Amino acid sequence: MTDAYRTVAGPAEASFEVRGSEFIGYVDRANTVEEAEAFIDRIEERHPDATHNVPAYRVPAGGDSGGANTMLREYSSDDGEPSGSSGKPALNVLVQQEIRNVVAVVTRYYGGTNLGVGGLARAYSRGVKEAVEAAGTVEEVPHETFSVTVAYDDSGSVRGLLESADVSFDAAYEADVSFDVRVPVEEGAELRDRLRSATSGRADIE
Repeated sequence: MTDAYRTVAGPAEASFEVRGSEFIGYVDRANTVEEAEAFIDRIEERHPDATHNVPAYRVPAGGDSGGANTMLREYSSDDGEPSGSSGKPALNVLVQQEIRNVVAVVTRYYGGTNLGVGGLARAYSRGVKEAVEAAGTVEEVPHETFSVTVAYDDSGSVRGLLESADVSFDAAYEADVSFDVRVPVEEGAELRDRLRSATSGRADIE
């Protein structure tokens, strides 16, 4: 079996106050750097008046197809807080809990009292911890994506095969029919072989 990994079950948030400052922690799944950056942008758009929006993420460097030994892109930023007081503590929560394919943002509204580097580190790590607890964690297996393009005559066979294989896919009906398929890595090769057999080799698989 391809190595499984831990990630959050879905989006969640948690909020609390520390000496007048409001902190809101957000987490969600992200399989790529692009998905993580898009989530960060959404939180910044939701809180344009926040004092800080501190991001952290751990995602596969080359997309979501790698196993547990895949190279991870780990990123964090202090977003204007004192160096080392916020981004690194937020990221450390994800590292220590061995959670990946995940993005977190902790939003802060300043309450008038300086918390010091230690106080900030505790608050930002708490923001991620509580959001992760609210989301819950699950075991996932690495997935890969590929596309299948066929003529209309073969589209019914392909759709039926994908549905019976219980994999997720999106279909686009244009001049030809294209299916974007997401499948566990260890099942991908066999599924592609079955698709070729079902269409007598007519399926264009990329």
